[in-house]
Amino acid sequence: MQQTKLYGVLSQFDKYEQNRCRKFIQSPYFNRNEGIEILYERIIKTINGVRRASAEKEKIWKHIHPDKEYDDVRFRKYVSDLLKLVESYLAQEQYEVNELQKTNFLLASLGERKNEQLVGGSLRKAGKLAKKSNLRSAWFFYQQYVFENNKYRLLFQDRHGSERTNITDISSCLDFFYMSEKIRIKCAALSRQYDEGDHQYDMLFIDDIIQHVSDNEDMYEDVPPVIIYYYIYRSMSEVDKPEHYYSLRSLLDRHGLMFAREEAFWLYTFAINYCVRRINQGKSEFLREYFMLYQDLLKKELIIIDGELAIGHFRNVVTVGLRLGEIDWTESFILNYKQYLPEEHRENAVTFNLAQLYFYKKEYDKVIQTLQFVEYNDLSYNLRSKTFLLMTYYETDEIEPLYSLMDSFRAYLSRHQNIPTRRKKMYQDLIRSTKKLTRIIPGDKSAIEKLKKELEGMKSMASYQWVKEKIAELEGL
Repeated sequence: MQQTKLYGVLSQFDKYEQNRCRKFIQSPYFNRNEGIEILYERIIKTINGVRRASAEKEKIWKHIHPDKEYDDVRFRKYVSDLLKLVESYLAQEQYEVNELQKTNFLLASLGERKNEQLVGGSLRKAGKLAKKSNLRSAWFFYQQYVFENNKYRLLFQDRHGSERTNITDISSCLDFFYMSEKIRIKCAALSRQYDEGDHQYDMLFIDDIIQHVSDNEDMYEDVPPVIIYYYIYRSMSEVDKPEHYYSLRSLLDRHGLMFAREEAFWLYTFAINYCVRRINQGKSEFLREYFMLYQDLLKKELIIIDGELAIGHFRNVVTVGLRLGEIDWTESFILNYKQYLPEEHRENAVTFNLAQLYFYKKEYDKVIQTLQFVEYNDLSYNLRSKTFLLMTYYETDEIEPLYSLMDSFRAYLSRHQNIPTRRKKMYQDLIRSTKKLTRIIPGDKSAIEKLKKELEGMKSMASYQWVKEKIAELEGL
């Protein structure tokens, strides 16, 4: 049973979701088969580690049919029917989240039944829900389109006269939804093209939509999904024009909380990725922008999703904070946000990022104490921890441990075939450059100039900026 899709889905439920799903399955409206209820309870008991509970098919069958011989075909039918119920439960939970959507379904049903008694109240409720909502995503405008369309069918479609209808509202809401979604999909296509190379995605009308928004920007200042995705598109397609990014940044400041959490975070991710591209092009001023975007995500509580902070984002915040010299802020961040890291990765993440902090605080003994005997399962952590240990040994003039680490680091890179060639070279160049640093005699201008020239061709090297600083220190001696 543990290998089935059903078990996999149910194992992701917390106690609250288990109880909600139980009530759903126990409802005679959705299920009248007691055997399915028993199957659900046995699986949940196994997941929760209840003593003597078993997920073996034959044992579960005995609880369903104590007096019958095991029938694999029927048991599989129980499993299939329960999975369908669980899927229906998940769909129902999603349905319950959006009150405006529920009201739109009700209005559609009233229209089909020609029931006018509930129409007025339902229309007023939908109108109040729309005004009450702080969200202004494309999905909101779609629901508004459905509402306005239902309203037209219920109030105007079969009536004639001079009364003004809501056809303009229907059209506008549909336009806002359609335009924002088309531009969003175009942005997604551009992102994919960065990874996939020259692959092109054909999209009807997208150029016309982009041109229309470009010619009428003021018209969409209060339509967040259209104007924000438009500036995401402009910043992605015209990277060398930072004014598009700054317009996007301003729009996110104003409208960032008008989207559901996951979409809002996705919008910020586009801006963050733009900063990364500019930083990689040598535009160091975007390092501060990158940092400010993460600070904004923290302030608006958009970065913690389902109670967890992703390891990668935690590491990114720490790294950029330290590079900008925000030492106290970064230390406070580590201590205050470590509780949100996934429990299975928390210890490693905190250990490594504290080591980074100690390095920037020049508390080198703590760096060595923290990293010397740690072997991470995660490849990225392993490479980065060895890098910080290497830099720390150099900073403390521990030449013998440094040479020993360089040998073991080189062997590690050679031994792990799963490290991409380009990434492997980044660290191999760091090892070679650090070794050359240790061999330069202070005042040897010829050797320093030679290493500086070599460094010009290794800008993708790991810890490139640190090596550059060490060469500058040698020049000053």
